[in-house]
Amino acid sequence: MAFFSSTSPHQQIKRRTPEIMKMVIFALLPGVLVHSYLFGLAIYVQIALAVITALLAEAAFLALRKRSILKSIKDYTAVVTAVLLAISIPSLAPWWVIVIGTIFSIIIVKHLYGGLGQNIFNPAMAGYVLLLISFPVQMTAWLPVQSIQAFPVTFNDILSLIFTGFSIDGYSVTQIKTSIDGYTLATPLETIRNALHSGETISETLKTTLFSSDSLQGSQWVNLAFLAGGLLLLKKQIILWYIPISFLVGMIVFSFIPFASDPDLYSSPLYHLFSGATMLGAFFILTDPVTASTTVKGRIVYGLLCALLVVVIRNVGGYPDAVAFAVLLANMCVPLIDYYSKPKVYGRRRK
Repeated sequence: MAFFSSTSPHQQIKRRTPEIMKMVIFALLPGVLVHSYLFGLAIYVQIALAVITALLAEAAFLALRKRSILKSIKDYTAVVTAVLLAISIPSLAPWWVIVIGTIFSIIIVKHLYGGLGQNIFNPAMAGYVLLLISFPVQMTAWLPVQSIQAFPVTFNDILSLIFTGFSIDGYSVTQIKTSIDGYTLATPLETIRNALHSGETISETLKTTLFSSDSLQGSQWVNLAFLAGGLLLLKKQIILWYIPISFLVGMIVFSFIPFASDPDLYSSPLYHLFSGATMLGAFFILTDPVTASTTVKGRIVYGLLCALLVVVIRNVGGYPDAVAFAVLLANMCVPLIDYYSKPKVYGRRRK
């Protein structure tokens, strides 16, 4: 069954949903490969756990609803949700974290709303927010790049850390993610936020170990890889340019305003563009054909709204990266955006 522009997911080009989802997975590969090269192979374990959980959860719920299991699983939408959630969480998070998040995304966010095309929230981001609020310790256990990790981590260590919490030699995740100078590392966005709250300036924070060339470039390379995958989706016309371009332009404009007012207290637009989940969000999350706006003007407004929310939350909010929260808040506004941005019907007058 093909999905056209009249039903969710909304696509102008007549493509079947499995074809679209498989292309999205393929476009995610550059970002996943670069991430694994810089931060280790644990991301593949999380992806495997998420995909297996998503398929089992979807099959179980479809069986309860007496729906066709094989037909729904073969559309690959559950796999895309699982992969997006898996690459959004720390790669050494305990196994039960990704299992809980995936079950919530598939069953609660997707199927309890009626299944594919009926959910109003992005399933992967809803699952991420649930995990971040419920398990803040596990969801902030991010690793630095391998070149500055305190202890080398083998694949056996990765399996042991994810399933037991300790490496083969007995090191915990906290010890693994501690730098050689004794400071526990966080993500660049989180480090800047904490430093600013402590009274430090941007220039002082950028001199710390986390912002060494290897570490800072690691975050940038991952974003560039997701950008490459996103451009492939644009070229293949799997997604349209309205949302990602309006989001990225909005990020530049909205982050430049506070940066221009005080560069020591606010990060530059370039830093916002290539940190956190900016490129992943722009091309793979905001463009979800089910939960995003469906009109041309609406998509531009939707992208700009997400950009504004991301910049505001990053600068003054309590969470370092804000893509997931911005997407969910914008999802709530989609019916209103679509209502006021729908094109005028030819031959009719507005009352």
